[in-house]
Amino acid sequence: MAKKIALVTGGIGGIGSEICKALSDQGRFVVAGHLPQEQEQAEDWLAEMKDSGYDVDIAAGNVGSFESAGEMIAGITEKHGTIEILVNCAGITRDATLKKMEPEQWDAVINTNLNSIYNVTKQVIDGMLEAGFGRIVNMSSVNGQRGQFGQTNYSAAKAGLHGFTMALSYETARKGITVNSVSPGYVATPMTKAIAPEVLEQIVGQVPMQRMGEPSEIAHAVAFLTDDNSAYITGANLPVNGGLFTSF
Repeated sequence: MAKKIALVTGGIGGIGSEICKALSDQGRFVVAGHLPQEQEQAEDWLAEMKDSGYDVDIAAGNVGSFESAGEMIAGITEKHGTIEILVNCAGITRDATLKKMEPEQWDAVINTNLNSIYNVTKQVIDGMLEAGFGRIVNMSSVNGQRGQFGQTNYSAAKAGLHGFTMALSYETARKGITVNSVSPGYVATPMTKAIAPEVLEQIVGQVPMQRMGEPSEIAHAVAFLTDDNSAYITGANLPVNGGLFTSF
């Protein structure tokens, strides 16, 4: 039986890389999406993954653009086949209080973190419907659930993912497609490791488990939702935040 094709947008990042490994270990053929200007970095990433025994691929595209995302998806489909698993993981931050936030900061985050979900998902959903199988996981955030100072743009985008997830889950529930989200808390990535030690200590101090999450722990949650046997879980959000925020 041919492996199902999985696309992970933002796949060469800290969390994205672990998701690619987890889905590959699950028996999927994984393609990591990346920005066109990251081509050299992506090729280095691909070489490292192959050296580690992972048979994966990369594909360039700007998910903030409907046209560029479509070209990336068409290339993957032509080369590997229909995308039946999608992890929308691409995201950025442009933090500032609303008083100081410029339109460019708002637009960049909304476009990359929210509009991209439409740009990509819209262009893979037909293939999933025709196949009668699909797993879509949208990467949200604890800050999309509770908000965060200086992140009105980011929190709004990540909260929007929850609404998108729930609505699309209704549309596809009878079609063999599940649509869920994962909301990580603070995760140890190269970006967070660069935070000043005193600030990092304050962040960890808020977390009941008194530590940051590992990218592999986020990837485990994603792989659980993409598993063939997770067919009765849809429209759900899975928080992975060490107890930082809980809700019914």
